Amino acid sequence: MKAVPEPFQQAGRQAMQWAQQLAQHTESPGMLTRTYLTPQHQAAAAALARWMEEAGMRVRRDNAGNVIGRYEAAPGHESAPSFVTGSHFDTVRNGGWYDGNLGIVLPLACIARWHRQGQRFAFPIEVIGFAEEEGVRFKATLLGSRTVAGTFDQAVLENRDSDGVTMRAAIRAAGLDPDGIAADAWQPGSMAAFVEVHIEQGPLLLNEDLPVGVVTAISGASRFMAEVHGLAGHAGTVPMHLRRDAAMAAAEIGLYIERRCSIKPELVGTMGLLEVVQGAANVVPGLASFSIDIRAEDDSDRLAAVADVKAEIDRIAARRQVQLALRQTHEAASVPCAPRLQAALAQSIAAAGWPVRHLPSGAGHDAMALAGLADVAMLFVRCGNGGISHHPDETMTEADAAIAAQVFSHLVEQFQP
Repeated sequence: MKAVPEPFQQAGRQAMQWAQQLAQHTESPGMLTRTYLTPQHQAAAAALARWMEEAGMRVRRDNAGNVIGRYEAAPGHESAPSFVTGSHFDTVRNGGWYDGNLGIVLPLACIARWHRQGQRFAFPIEVIGFAEEEGVRFKATLLGSRTVAGTFDQAVLENRDSDGVTMRAAIRAAGLDPDGIAADAWQPGSMAAFVEVHIEQGPLLLNEDLPVGVVTAISGASRFMAEVHGLAGHAGTVPMHLRRDAAMAAAEIGLYIERRCSIKPELVGTMGLLEVVQGAANVVPGLASFSIDIRAEDDSDRLAAVADVKAEIDRIAARRQVQLALRQTHEAASVPCAPRLQAALAQSIAAAGWPVRHLPSGAGHDAMALAGLADVAMLFVRCGNGGISHHPDETMTEADAAIAAQVFSHLVEQFQP
């Protein structure tokens, strides 16, 4: 593979240093927790704004709290649609340094290099630090990107955090105007493309010894909560053949989900929550609850799996003589990445001397909210520790940050609006 030129190594170092500095803005000493519009979140926003200004950008904040830096186009191209990039700077509780944050600081490091060189393009570049994506504080996700896309749900302004504070009140306390969010939507045609840089949050690139990859689509997802009502009984006196065990019914359903979603490589199914309600060691469980999460790049694969799981649930419930209530909590279609942008990313990776790996994103991202406004694409960057993310052991290397900076820079320098 080609050696990474020093300017991109410098950009990689700068991005890693900024990520480390952002990690100091946390609500929980010793771990990284930064939720929407807390004082620590506001401090991170101020740091991003300062770095954007130092990189030669004009900075503004919208009423959702997004931090937006604009690197102006070359003279004569000021009105051209913007090449837009960015990601989120809120975190899950006890999360990692790079989820979201990398997609802001890495493009900023590249823009800082262009600014030092006096290089401008035939289009403006805008970097958005999305204020909220994870949904931790107010149980509503993608608030920042939905504001930009014009799909912000005004009803969530009444959601309350664990202290009883409404989102509307938190926005006002931050000096922003919740009634101005609708007007902050970007106009159609203002965005030439949106390209998000993000750690993979999985092990594929790591296992194949590749630093970067091209995302083909953000997988669609179907999620459910279920309650199984059986019949509680004494663990020592109810014969096995007479039991209506809610927990075992849930366990059998979980094993079916695992089998059914192992049929295709890009299909995944998870029972992330499983609880025996008011259970005891000497009681046959009478009530159990569990979650179902089924995702796939291809919506037809996902929906077929959902239909099969529902049918199997009915069969298991009938055979075990339990009642099962299934409630859907989420439904999102797959968001394909634009073929032209995938091709451009592939060319940039090849130009850096690396094999091109295409892969889907099983996780949701800000890019999916912007697909109705412009073509979107994603560049995945390898993460270490088995691909773990949303965890303090989340990690990546400075060398991979440098390669990502090289690929991103080539993409922008070759971009045609």
